Amino acid sequence: MDSSIVTLRPFKLTDIDDFMLWAGDDQVTRSLRWKTFTSKEEALTFIKDVCITHPWRRSICIDDRSIGFISIFQGSGDDRCRADIGYGIAVKHWGQGVTTKAVKMALSEVFKDFPELVRLQAYVDVENKASQRVLEKAGFSREGLLRKYSYLKGQIKDLIVYSFLSTDPHVVDSEIHE
Repeated sequence: MDSSIVTLRPFKLTDIDDFMLWAGDDQVTRSLRWKTFTSKEEALTFIKDVCITHPWRRSICIDDRSIGFISIFQGSGDDRCRADIGYGIAVKHWGQGVTTKAVKMALSEVFKDFPELVRLQAYVDVENKASQRVLEKAGFSREGLLRKYSYLKGQIKDLIVYSFLSTDPHVVDSEIHE
């Protein structure tokens, strides 16, 4: 697989085998709110009921094979001006710039798809230096530390909050496809 050709697309049920490769890996899911998948049936239900129906959850693909996900969770009501971004990718693609490229691709789409969106934000475990680098390389601004902010998998975690505003300089297509 050529990691320089990254695409984002909606999930399909036929992604199940690729999905299990990364969503069944504890290293990938340790910072995610969902658990590691061990059952193909449970994973199929998740793809059908959560991934496919979600308004903005995309499969990160190389050669149209799912190697991860990226999601935008828009606020509701008066909070529709704000959304959270989350992502995860197969371990074998860590450190290759694939996630940064996927985040930049999402930035080029999300403000068009949600015209009322003004702020995209991310919450990152202080220990997850790789995810912090992804956001910084994608143009997000580090805003601060949220001490003892989130309960995740049995632990209370400190998180760093990052943001990207609709008025921030966007990445141009040539930067995405470098």
